[in-house]
Amino acid sequence: MSNDDITPKGNRMKVAILAGGLGTRLSEETTIKPKPMVEIGGKPILWHIMKTYSSFGFKEFVVALGYKGEMIKDYFLNYHHYSHNLTVQIETGAVTIHKRESEDWTIHLLDTGYETQTGGRVKQVAEFVGDEPFMLTYGDGVSNVNIAELLDFHRRHGKLATLTAVRPPARFGQLIFDGDQINRFEEKPQVGEGWINGGFFVLQPEIVRYVDGNSTYWEREPLERLSADNQLAAYRHADFWQCMDTLRDKKMLEGLWQDGVAPWKVWE
Repeated sequence: MSNDDITPKGNRMKVAILAGGLGTRLSEETTIKPKPMVEIGGKPILWHIMKTYSSFGFKEFVVALGYKGEMIKDYFLNYHHYSHNLTVQIETGAVTIHKRESEDWTIHLLDTGYETQTGGRVKQVAEFVGDEPFMLTYGDGVSNVNIAELLDFHRRHGKLATLTAVRPPARFGQLIFDGDQINRFEEKPQVGEGWINGGFFVLQPEIVRYVDGNSTYWEREPLERLSADNQLAAYRHADFWQCMDTLRDKKMLEGLWQDGVAPWKVWE
């Protein structure tokens, strides 16, 4: 496969987001809403992910729904109203929208099944997108990964799949010593404890043949088989990445946002 075969070019490529999981480790929030709708700074983490991609010019999304997917549908069906000032005439029901700048996104909301696993959702997305490459990520992780460089890396190596490899934050802060004296505390650094799958994939349409069905986990057989076939490359991202897996993660991300130092906010 040559670089000329990797189309479409530039920001016409669709971005798929897996947003159907149960999010059981964040049950304090996910008993009433799907994890991608858990808010950071008053906006769902799904919105933050989409803002990252749109800041690089990628503005067409395919959201793979499952658990409480109707809440995500409702959010985007009403987004135009939620994001503008309104005047409502109670007697007639007439609504006047006071225009202000808003996201120019196109969003495909794809019901992929309540019990469908990640591989099944990826396969359904790939079939929906059709015969073209697409980007893919999870609906619960934010990063300052350079999407343009990631795509350029994918195009250069010519394989079927690229995943973004990240170094996870340490669970605890670390102590910095000067001899026997503690020099300072360092709060949860992004340390070199090995590389893990951070999402932020770029995929060719042929990956669909690596997924057997709805019960398949994308992170297991499909990625293992792609690797065995020498069709999986890793784009190393050593800077900020964080998934929102627990309430502690959620509070940490909220703190970064409220302090104005959120590393994933790469947009103006």
